[in-house]
Amino acid sequence: AHIDCPGHADYIKNMITGAAQMEGAILVVAATDGPMPQTKEHLLLARQVGVPLENIVVFMNKVDEVPDAETRELVEMDIREQLNEFGYPGDTCPVIFGSALCALEGKQPEIGEEAVKQLLDVLDNKFIIPERKVNEEPMFAAEHVYSIVGRGTVITGKLERGILKRGDKIEIVGGTKDGTTVKSTISGLESFRKTVEQAEPGDQLGVLLRGLGPKDVRRGCVLLPQGHKHKVTDKVKAQLYVLKESEGGAKTPIANYFSEHVFSLTWDSGASVKIIGKDFVMPGESAEVELSLNSQMFIEPQQRFTIRKGAKTIGTGVFTDILPPLSEQEKDPKSKKKLMKAEMERLGFNPYGELAEKRLKPDFSNSPKDNPAAKAFEGQP
Repeated sequence: AHIDCPGHADYIKNMITGAAQMEGAILVVAATDGPMPQTKEHLLLARQVGVPLENIVVFMNKVDEVPDAETRELVEMDIREQLNEFGYPGDTCPVIFGSALCALEGKQPEIGEEAVKQLLDVLDNKFIIPERKVNEEPMFAAEHVYSIVGRGTVITGKLERGILKRGDKIEIVGGTKDGTTVKSTISGLESFRKTVEQAEPGDQLGVLLRGLGPKDVRRGCVLLPQGHKHKVTDKVKAQLYVLKESEGGAKTPIANYFSEHVFSLTWDSGASVKIIGKDFVMPGESAEVELSLNSQMFIEPQQRFTIRKGAKTIGTGVFTDILPPLSEQEKDPKSKKKLMKAEMERLGFNPYGELAEKRLKPDFSNSPKDNPAAKAFEGQP
């Protein structure tokens, strides 16, 4: 299946959930502009979700507007450098020069139709199909949910592993505050508008579920077979890397109890960060962290995630240990406020921004003075 992942901030959720399902990537770069800031972000996400090194190709679009061979060469060098920077084989990666508009309008076939055929040839003959996990327990993350009158609820997405058949009894997990699950039966499977009896890993599917309403399942939920042993949770240990500004990240370090937005598989959730063994994670550093999510989600060890703030990806990492769900006391917003206030007083400055200081009213009379780390947090909103 083909997934379009625009790099604009409005489409960022599509970009992340799209990248999470990718097994190969066509990087479209305009010859008129060269690599843009979102090109870096796409490469970072492709690397993070494990797009294989061999499965990337660059399509240099709009070459009909850049007849100058020298300019084309400069743009090609630039993109090859960026590929190398993110660990892809920039020196050997296929770069195809073409024009989608010419292909569409049937003009200049050498940069139109022929370039598209060249691109398809790379996809067919150079890309490697990853090994499929056929013999494992099925796992299907819901990307979109549709209600069809008279039929029921359809969820679409990619089957990550295992085999699904029509009539299989399944359970929908994740996406709730209390870990409640919903049971159902698969009454139909569809792939590319064809009804199928059985689906295999890597298939893009529409799964029709019997007896479910539109509120029983949402984007980010995961479909598992009934009788599975998986426990959803809202508390997890992880290894986190905070991106440097030059990698597209933020200038500011991450401090304890920062509220961040976490994306993994097709789900996203607000989360509070507790850093283990240090006070801050500076851009360019890694740390072990404990994440407390707003909802209980499907998480497995070695599952990858991304942390975003506004329009920026500020961190990337991997979940390491599944912890028991948060207690009622830990979920209570008052207890988080107390922890943030105590943290400010311990550090001797406020890393959370002006609003937090007004609300929490910390007492700095017994706090250390002139903490050198305070400078790194200046200008926090």
